[in-house]
Amino acid sequence: MNSVLGLVAGLVILVVGAEVLVRGGSRLAARLGITPIVIGVTVVALGTSAPELAVGIESAATGNSGLALGAIVGTNIVNLLLILGLSALIRTLHLGTQTLRIDLPAITLAAVLLWVTSADGRITAAEGVGLIAFGLLYTVLVIRAGRAEAAAVRLEYADEFSPDPVPWRLGATLTEVAMLLGGIAIVVLGADVLVDAAVASAQALGVSDTVIGLTVVAIGTSAPELVTTIVSTIRDERDIAIGNLLGSSVYNIVFILGATVLVTPGGMAVPDEIVRVDLPLMAAVAFLCIPAFLTGRRLSRAEGALFIGMYGVYLSFLLMTRT
Repeated sequence: MNSVLGLVAGLVILVVGAEVLVRGGSRLAARLGITPIVIGVTVVALGTSAPELAVGIESAATGNSGLALGAIVGTNIVNLLLILGLSALIRTLHLGTQTLRIDLPAITLAAVLLWVTSADGRITAAEGVGLIAFGLLYTVLVIRAGRAEAAAVRLEYADEFSPDPVPWRLGATLTEVAMLLGGIAIVVLGADVLVDAAVASAQALGVSDTVIGLTVVAIGTSAPELVTTIVSTIRDERDIAIGNLLGSSVYNIVFILGATVLVTPGGMAVPDEIVRVDLPLMAAVAFLCIPAFLTGRRLSRAEGALFIGMYGVYLSFLLMTRT
């Protein structure tokens, strides 16, 4: 009964936090003269990845690398198949130039990089530093591309719109920053409540830690991305939705896992089953996004339904073969 109440309470908190986060993020982007996708890929993505960081560091401290890595790999598969699919099923997602030129290659490269570094069964501290460096480079490219795109849009529509449509006001800006940070804090709190309840339920059923990481914890820690993406899509803030999903997936690998590796003495051991099955699947999912995104520069409702179906197949495979 307590677990059920925790699941419900966590979901309610997540919905409230996501609504505040999306409102603050979209308004702040307009006021700062940058595109919403930059906010989505950086601040929102990092904020909604906070549960994965908490799970990773806690797992590393207790010597449970299977749970930490399983949560990250499972979360990215949830993000790219289930959540992206649900978002496209609600409304066809039209993809911008930045998504195709930066975010899509970044998630593909990050997935392959993680697979390669894990092939020998261990991720070293030096490899963790390399992952973090990749993340810093990605962030710089996203911010530069976002500012260039915003400047191009203002120049193209200079005759129709004022050059500064949202004037700078300190009070309003501070309010928007507070909404953004407060929304992230509420979302993280909701995720924490949700994950605690879900893990307690799974452990009571005698499921292994790696499978818990790939399923229950992955879905639970993806709840911020899920709620934020759906709220963004419904509110027609699709740049924040796509940016949050792709950016969060990249940051999960480069920053969250990189930081987890650095706080793990001797580096992180990678379970053999993750190397053989889950990492190749995560890389395959990232590669799957390339043709799906490039056909018409959009993700249709039919493609969204296909993505959801593929996640259902993956989840069924996990439950049948590893529980």
